[in-house]
Amino acid sequence: MTRETVVDSRQEILRTAARLFQQRGYDATSMNDVAAALKLSKGGLYHHFQSKDEILFEIMNHAMEITDERVLNPVRAIADPEDRLRALIRLHIEVVLSPRDREITVMLHENHPLPPSLRKRINSRKKDYIHFLENLMAEVQNKSRHAHRAKAKVSPRAAAFALLGMINWIYQWYKPEGDLQAQNLIPQFTDLIFGGIFA
Repeated sequence: MTRETVVDSRQEILRTAARLFQQRGYDATSMNDVAAALKLSKGGLYHHFQSKDEILFEIMNHAMEITDERVLNPVRAIADPEDRLRALIRLHIEVVLSPRDREITVMLHENHPLPPSLRKRINSRKKDYIHFLENLMAEVQNKSRHAHRAKAKVSPRAAAFALLGMINWIYQWYKPEGDLQAQNLIPQFTDLIFGGIFA
């Protein structure tokens, strides 16, 4: 068996498991369900992953990699803090709504069942994102404060959590055929942040 097939089948297991966890929920999906969906024996599945926890951890880890790759890395290159925040809002919404990245939805929805050591590793990656966003909020506030000589009413930390809460909850109510399409959501959420937090 070549290394390629091992990598591919691990990816395929994660993709399939992410789909099942999203549809049925983590607790309601067994290792047997994952194996059956892949037409693998249970032993074949355990050859790649020792437990369902390990699969969930890898899905969440991949979700953080997607976030780094598609949100954080592109926005780091933007010099102006306001432009950086606008880009982050747009890219983060696009990632949450991406139909091919079910890992993101699973990560947003299934935080409880991970064992403490694995949860700690995921949470430290999430904290890095929150710190990045908190610092960005502070930069934008400082810029608008200089322009308007006003005191910021909302702490950068509260602003960061408010934005994440708004965007990360979209998957719960979003309907691709509904009135609120991504292209409408992005300007509206951007206006909510800039018109509310930085008004």
